[in-house]
Order: sequence, then C-alpha cells, then structure tokens
Amino acid sequence: MIKDNTANHGVYKKNFKRLLDLFLSLVAMVVLSPVLIIVGVLVRIKLGSPVLFKQKRPGLDEKIFTMYKFRTMTDETDEDGNLLSDDIRLTNFGKTLRSTSLDELPELINIIKGDMSIVGPRPLLIQYLDLYNDHQKRRHEVRPGLTGHAQVNGRNEISWEDKFDLDVEYVDNVTFITDCRIVFRTIKKVFVREGISSNSSSTMEKFEGNDKAFYN
Repeated sequence: MIKDNTANHGVYKKNFKRLLDLFLSLVAMVVLSPVLIIVGVLVRIKLGSPVLFKQKRPGLDEKIFTMYKFRTMTDETDEDGNLLSDDIRLTNFGKTLRSTSLDELPELINIIKGDMSIVGPRPLLIQYLDLYNDHQKRRHEVRPGLTGHAQVNGRNEISWEDKFDLDVEYVDNVTFITDCRIVFRTIKKVFVREGISSNSSSTMEKFEGNDKAFYN
C-alpha cells in the first residue's frame, strides 16, 4: 500500500513529473541505444518484420495514442487465416524479451512524445474502456506508465480487480518518493522475473467486465 501522502505531491504531479520523465527517457534512449539496436536486429532475424509492435491504447483522459513495443509473437494463422492463440505464437525468444521487459523499451518513445510516463497505470486495450466502472475509469486521470504500482505488486499474477484498485491508489498518491520506490522495485522484479504470466496463461486473461472478470 502506498502511504506517501506528502502535502506537496500536487506540485510534483503537475509541474515536475513530466519534466523528469522527459529528461530520464532521453538519457535512457542514449544510454540504451546499443541494446535497442541489438534487440531490434534480433527481432528482425527471429520474428521477421515489422520489428515494432504498434497498437492503439487509451492514455491520459482516455485520449488514444499509438504504443510501441518490440514484437514478441509470430503472425502464424490457421487455415482460415485467423491468428493462432497467444500461447502458440509467443516464441521462446519472445518469452525472454517479456521476462526481461526488453520488449517494453520502445515505449521510451511514447514517454518522450508525452503519451506516457515512466510510472503510471499500464495502458490497456481500447475495448476495455466501456467495461470499467466509475472507480476503475479513474486510472486514466494520469498518464499511463512504463511501469506502475500494480506491476510491482503482482503484475499478471493478480486479479483485474486488484490491479485496478492499485492503479487508482497510485492516482491518489502521485509523489516523487512513490515513483522512486516503484522504479527501484521494478528493477528488482525484472532481475527475478516475477509476475510475467498469470496462473493459467502465458500473458494475462482478457478483461471481460466486472461481472465476468477472471480472478485468480
């Protein structure tokens, strides 16, 4: 649980968080450029083109933007031309990219553009927008993040309900100290590779609404 209720957290949220995001993401792009190039080449060799996976996601105030990630799945289809399941299309190489979070690195572009923040609720699918209740919709009161409160507290191993509650808890407690704690905990999670998959899937089950949501 976030307990940091600093009186001046609004100043950080409104004035300094975006500047810090921009500075750190630019530095990260430069420092990690060799990694970005190497991963991009490997994705091209092992999975083909395109190297980047692009998908529309809702961001701040539900504004739609294009999110970038390294591709982790093949384009294999069945005899009718329909994409095969994620479990089949997700290769061992793709699983490695996800477990190390290397597939997320292109989202630095989104942070530089202002679509995302370093810390915030993860951007989910557009089709989920109509399924949220009023409480869950509050996750869009801040920019979505490269990492977030839910990601360091279970990621894909917790239920959708718990994940959304953690997102809203973060929205109500955006502080510099909170963001630092989440970033450091994220680094730890990446090294131990926790919470990448749910208990019954290689990714996370789709959110089907509050009456049908899958809970672990």
